[in-house]
Amino acid sequence: MNFDRIVCFDLEMCCWNDGRTSRTGEIIEIGVAELDLNTGRIVRRAQHYVRPEHDEISPFCSELTGIKPDLIEKNGKPLATILRSIEQKFGGRHKIYAAWGHDDRILHKECAAKELKMPFREYLNLATLFKLQRHVTNKRLGQRAAMEIAGVEWEGRQHSGYVDAYNLARLAATMFCEKEPLTDDK
Repeated sequence: MNFDRIVCFDLEMCCWNDGRTSRTGEIIEIGVAELDLNTGRIVRRAQHYVRPEHDEISPFCSELTGIKPDLIEKNGKPLATILRSIEQKFGGRHKIYAAWGHDDRILHKECAAKELKMPFREYLNLATLFKLQRHVTNKRLGQRAAMEIAGVEWEGRQHSGYVDAYNLARLAATMFCEKEPLTDDK
């Protein structure tokens, strides 16, 4: 197990606002950002579009995430292909993965439904870890509010898996690293 890096990820799923029982459906994007805990540097990032097998991307979902059906049609790949790619590029079962909330459960449920292997073993819920800090008094806050508390300005469009994973890695750096978080382009 590599304890020098955390692989932050974020999922975007099919979603609707038309009164369906389920608020979300299949995964349509996985954003990934790897944080080197020794340097505070975000060393690698990736954005993967996933082609849903049973769901469709609603106009509401496109408005929320910026992901349109034609983008998925052109760039989407099956979830199995994406998970293999993430394992190869980010170390899979040899790294610790982290997300804001219960993205691990969402991914596990979809992997089980599609008979796929989870791409990691170790998982950190950074929302829980952030809220355990003594200076955090509001225990019902989202990632963006947590970043404000940590003094990290949000960058990019919210509800983009790629952007959300990057911002999460920046937040994780404030929790686990000594230095200001850096990216390769700084």
